[in-house]
Amino acid sequence: MTRIESPIVEVDGETPADAIRRGRKPAESYVLEEQVGFLMRRAQQRHIAIFQRIMGEDGPTPTQFAAMAKLSGGEDISQNQLGRMTAMDPATIKGVIARLAERGLVERRPDPDDQRRVRVRLTPAGLEAMPGLTEKARAITAATLSPLSREEAERLLALLARLD
Repeated sequence: MTRIESPIVEVDGETPADAIRRGRKPAESYVLEEQVGFLMRRAQQRHIAIFQRIMGEDGPTPTQFAAMAKLSGGEDISQNQLGRMTAMDPATIKGVIARLAERGLVERRPDPDDQRRVRVRLTPAGLEAMPGLTEKARAITAATLSPLSREEAERLLALLARLD
């Protein structure tokens, strides 16, 4: 079995091993509010709240909008490929597409070359909805990033893209 080592993180110049040698517990030098995962989750929660407020109760969820945005070019895309394009696992994209189909925004059909494959595309109603939804999505991005300067926002987006 391969063991994955996590990087040793210094807190105030002190590693967990340093803390133990000085008679302190490593947890005492661990500040949750300074950890990347905690901060990213808080930022995500803020973004989702803004998304829901601007899209409204009848609007798509973030995952539904992501699927619609990738389909907005009007072409058919296999459901699995769409899942990969939107960073959703097969079960999640299947549910997202099912809910969009129930709302009449996407249609599914078998792939003519492989009957096991499902292809999806926006319906005319889905295509018609996209300009308004895209405008709201731009407002969501602006509101999410509003505490930052333009330069900070650009730097944050560039850094997040590097984490992929």
